[in-house]
Amino acid sequence: MAANTIDAALLKRMFLAGAQRLEANKEWINELNVFPVPDGDTGTNMTLTIMSAAREVQAIEKPDMEILAKAISSGSLRGARGNSGVILSQLLRGFTKEIKTVSVINTTVLANAFQRAVETAYKAVMKPKEGTILTVAKGMADKATELVGQIEDLEQYFRVIIDHGDYVLSQTPEMLPVLKEAGVVDSGGQGLMEVLKGCLDGFLGKEVTITEAAAPRAEKPAQSVSVSTEDFDIKYGYCTEFMIHIDDSYDMDKERAFKAYLESIGDSIVVVSDDEIVKVHVHTNDPGLAIQKALTYGPLSRMKIDNMREEHQEKLIKEASKKAAEEEAKKAEAEAAKAEAEAKKQEPRKEAGFVAISVGDGMSEIFKGLGVDTLIEGGQTMNPSTEDILNAIDKVNADVVYVLPNNKNIILAAEQAMKLTEDKKVVVVPSTTIPQGITAAVSYMPGRTAEENLEQMKEEMERVKTGQVTYAVRNTSVDGVEVHEGDIMGLDDHSILAVGNDVAETSFQLLDALVDEDSELISIYYGADVSEEDAEKFLSRVQEKFSDLDVEMYSGGQPIYYYVMSVE
Repeated sequence: MAANTIDAALLKRMFLAGAQRLEANKEWINELNVFPVPDGDTGTNMTLTIMSAAREVQAIEKPDMEILAKAISSGSLRGARGNSGVILSQLLRGFTKEIKTVSVINTTVLANAFQRAVETAYKAVMKPKEGTILTVAKGMADKATELVGQIEDLEQYFRVIIDHGDYVLSQTPEMLPVLKEAGVVDSGGQGLMEVLKGCLDGFLGKEVTITEAAAPRAEKPAQSVSVSTEDFDIKYGYCTEFMIHIDDSYDMDKERAFKAYLESIGDSIVVVSDDEIVKVHVHTNDPGLAIQKALTYGPLSRMKIDNMREEHQEKLIKEASKKAAEEEAKKAEAEAAKAEAEAKKQEPRKEAGFVAISVGDGMSEIFKGLGVDTLIEGGQTMNPSTEDILNAIDKVNADVVYVLPNNKNIILAAEQAMKLTEDKKVVVVPSTTIPQGITAAVSYMPGRTAEENLEQMKEEMERVKTGQVTYAVRNTSVDGVEVHEGDIMGLDDHSILAVGNDVAETSFQLLDALVDEDSELISIYYGADVSEEDAEKFLSRVQEKFSDLDVEMYSGGQPIYYYVMSVE
């Protein structure tokens, strides 16, 4: 029978199924990255965003539309990571605004919700670009509106919309030439389609529970740690070992018979014999039976019997004690951090403070040296969530907090955190690379207004050209440059400027492409996979080539990228 409405219980099932399908396909979505770098993360960011909401949704035992809408909206908003995750959270936010006041959803409500979702998401992006997740969402919203009054059966309605979404997605390479050249569709759009297809699975009856892998539970506090031998099934409790000094009548027939007997009373049987000795190992509940049988073949020596259940119990107790100690240490560390944060809040507020996203110990030390108050470990390999940034802002006791995202994929999440902060002024500095963030921090001038400082930071950041050196994870072509898996690539903010087989040579080619007649300063940050010796050799070559420029080198410690370089 055709279904024409969706109630809260069904919507819950659909949403969880959509989240689960996205999670199952996240690695494939990651691989749709235009640049073949080893940190494509669209699938991961979208999954972490929706799973933040899915955990809240799953915890609702008796859902109604208003409660579900709040869980989906707030969970995804705070869990949003990366541009794709933020846009997904905005789509969900707009959708839930439309459905929160109804008791059931039909095609008319869905069409309105789809349209509101798209409007909300487009407003969140300063310069919306077609050929992206936004285009796919808009195509489906327009189709949903077109079908109202034509199709009432929701299964058919969903299928037509999803088919149209797949078509729009297939056209994204025609809208963005860079997608066409790389031979991929938009990864964010693909992620959105997986969510919708999962929702259809849920509508058709697929039950989903968010798994441990997708939603890790908090560990039990130390006081509640318990030990049970039921955690491990020990069928035979005694590990029994001995040696038989055999008599002349022991032969292969007797050995087979002995092994058969041991199999009847235990397992894990090892019987190794030579001319005079048989070494026996068996797990059994009655070691005496094994010993009595063995005595029929000769005298015994080196007898050893261990109670495995007791040993396992002791092991569990030790593990539980260790776990409890670790939990206590974590708890103490968290309480100390909380106390420190509270103490700072009691101090008079300073004029301004900084939050920076950083990656690598060396990079973080540089930011600390520049007076950054709170660092968030993240960057390209793991984009922090809106909530991560909110928590960092909360730790800064200042009237104005400048946030340095240092990655173009983190700016939207930072702006979302800015909108959610009420007790202080937050300024998001649109730094897209760590060198830009360092320049912005250096450019801050006390006594200026937040607006004046932001303009000065932007102006100084425009002078910074950043290059990064990493390796390719697949074959592709970008801007006419052929790249093969394993190649070393030198990239600027927009394209691949150098490709080769040697890290130092490719890095030098990249730097040569970045330097022009107006350049004055070169800053080089070498990564975790570059030795200090190799870095010094590279520095010498750069200083020799660009003898008229100031050249500085630092240990950045960043993963994945061999070198990060800036030219000003």
